[in-house]
Amino acid sequence: MIGFVWSFLLSAPVMSQNYVAERINVEGFEVIRLADTARRTEVRVAAWMGNNAYSMKINGVEAFWSPYSTLAEWKAKPAQIGNPFLAPWANRIDQDAFYANGKKYLLNAGLGNFRKDANQKPIHGLVVYAPWEVTSVKAGADGAEVTSRLEFWRRPDWMSQFPFAHTYEMTYRLRDGVLEVSTSIENLSTEPMPVSLGYHTYYLVADAPRDEWKVRLPARDHLVLSRELIPTGESKPVTLAQPLSLGGTQLDDVFGGLTRGAGGRAVFSVEGKRQKITVEYGPRYTVGVAYAPPGRNFICFEPMTGPTNAFNLAHQGIYKELQTVPAGGRWSESFWVRPSGY
Repeated sequence: MIGFVWSFLLSAPVMSQNYVAERINVEGFEVIRLADTARRTEVRVAAWMGNNAYSMKINGVEAFWSPYSTLAEWKAKPAQIGNPFLAPWANRIDQDAFYANGKKYLLNAGLGNFRKDANQKPIHGLVVYAPWEVTSVKAGADGAEVTSRLEFWRRPDWMSQFPFAHTYEMTYRLRDGVLEVSTSIENLSTEPMPVSLGYHTYYLVADAPRDEWKVRLPARDHLVLSRELIPTGESKPVTLAQPLSLGGTQLDDVFGGLTRGAGGRAVFSVEGKRQKITVEYGPRYTVGVAYAPPGRNFICFEPMTGPTNAFNLAHQGIYKELQTVPAGGRWSESFWVRPSGY
């Protein structure tokens, strides 16, 4: 786990009742620290590394997974940990091209700004490790929060791959021991912008071995995938046990038809003996990916705005619910991380 060798304040903390929001220096890197002192919960955000909330601790116990011992190690050899943001496409595209508004746009692998999976499919977009600008750090009676922006349109190499001028804004808000991750898109283009974004958050519960974890997946539809992990357009009913024990089980699955409760939220969860992490998706996160490889001490619940390969499945007429942001318009949604039993 990422440790904190030393840290000191970069600026005076903003404090209000039980909440603290502050810029601190950790190992020479600026980090935003959000704290709920009444519930002994702390979140740390690295804006310089994809605006990633790489740590969430409750009573000193980590709920986000990382294999690194220092921030310097993570910076030197970046990999996905904590709460990576995936955009302008999440998960895989089935070719080095995508369709939007009836037009085909080619990806230029020669620019070297996106990676491919083991099957040579473009994966997880362009901005996983991009630096963001912190625009607000504040605390009040209703929580502690940090807001950051990423102006996608300023980067010619990104615009070459995805030529829709837009800006992302993300707010991490800690309140009552619950972390809300709010994301918005401002479309500055003259055409509708297709939306395919998500988060690949890595969770762990520390009071039980991985094979004893119990998982709940609130979905009716299990999307059928090809050998290359691309949806075929078919689905089958979810037949997994609820809860599902991870003993002898591995997951790299895409789920639709999410079942929802109060406020239209779909509730995923993982629990050990007492510790439990609940992840609640807002209504515009219509798809959930669950990833729990064997022998690894984490599970990923991935809120997604659509299935893998959403742009091209929509063009083929297979996927009918592709979200878009109108020209000059905004899109926004949240998900919530709710730990308990720590």
